[in-house]
Amino acid sequence: MDKFVVNGGRKLRGRVRVNGSKNAALPILIATLLTDEACVVDNVPRLRDIRTTVRLLEILGKRVTARGRALIVEPAKPLCYRAPYDVVKEMRASVLVAGPLLARLGRARVPLPGGCAIGLRPVDIHVDCFKAFGAACRNEGGDLVLNGRRLHPARIRLRFPSVGATENALMTAALLEGSTFIENAAREPEIADLADFLCEMGARVSGAGTSRIRVEGRRRLRGTRHRVIPDRLEAGTLLLACAAAGGAVTLLGAEPGHLSALLKALARTGAVVRAGPEGLRIEARGRPTAVSVTTEPHPGFPTDLQPLWMAYMTLARGSSRIREDIFERRFLHAAELARLGARVSFHGSAVTVTGVPSLQGAGIMASDIRAGAALVVAALAAQGRTEIHRIYHIDRGYESLERKLRRLGARIRRAR
Repeated sequence: MDKFVVNGGRKLRGRVRVNGSKNAALPILIATLLTDEACVVDNVPRLRDIRTTVRLLEILGKRVTARGRALIVEPAKPLCYRAPYDVVKEMRASVLVAGPLLARLGRARVPLPGGCAIGLRPVDIHVDCFKAFGAACRNEGGDLVLNGRRLHPARIRLRFPSVGATENALMTAALLEGSTFIENAAREPEIADLADFLCEMGARVSGAGTSRIRVEGRRRLRGTRHRVIPDRLEAGTLLLACAAAGGAVTLLGAEPGHLSALLKALARTGAVVRAGPEGLRIEARGRPTAVSVTTEPHPGFPTDLQPLWMAYMTLARGSSRIREDIFERRFLHAAELARLGARVSFHGSAVTVTGVPSLQGAGIMASDIRAGAALVVAALAAQGRTEIHRIYHIDRGYESLERKLRRLGARIRRAR
């Protein structure tokens, strides 16, 4: 099993390009189930979760061909309404096939998904959406079973702005003639990107990126070509890696509007971040000032960057408080950071991080995608050698992260 070996204490310098967004590419690829025409999705990162999605699409009836960074999705056989457990268990986003299959076939059967160890992340908000469209829903043998031969547009109010439920509602509504309204919708940039893709297919979507979305569906959607937005979480990871290790880095293609909460927090720590025509540039020197954050749905501070912020705050002057209000088990990385010398104390859904002058290398273990990235951030700043185990978690969300960091001068390698 692969691991990262990091010899830390080296400043990062240089320029790297941010890859396409995994969290935007996944629902867009799944949305190709809504049409029998060919779709080309460009700027797709080469990741384990993308490979899992391609395998799922092929099982359901599509043919997927890679051409550089583009994936061409075409029909290969009649769509299958049932997703297999052995694929769905690998990735939580697999539940997104339920909406397109229900809209196309009037039925869907999708195993309740697996994925990360950061919380329960139930699908009941998705189910509420499907019921609003007129579908009958039940749990049978661990599968979510949907039937809806007479689906209709709906007015939906999400009790929480779930990204996945918003995406499933958007895709279902795109094939229903008439107006669907989604209130308290998720506002993430990936939602807006999916909406743009659906519009290119022929649906009319307005309000994506706000809490109220209107969808004018069509009985038939066409194929199209679409370029996925840059990955704000990869950009945030690289910004925090440089902030922790020190140095100056330019992130080509990074979109500052997608990272406003992080950029504001970074500025308060003393890091200098500037937006320019090429993307974002960060300069960091010396220990940061401690800054507290609370995770919130977009445009608030992203839960996916909370573990990395904690890694950064372990080196701050003073104490910071980090409150996690999205997922109930997203502090698993704290114990691993403590092995490097971090001082973290728990208070229910919050932690207090008391900064130390330096971290020391040790053997540590990743528990999920972003926790793993947080350990990389800490290891880059730590003195001495750190070995990070179970990096298959990191590979789910980052394409060859070690290569990108080496281009910036980090001493990191993959080993067995």
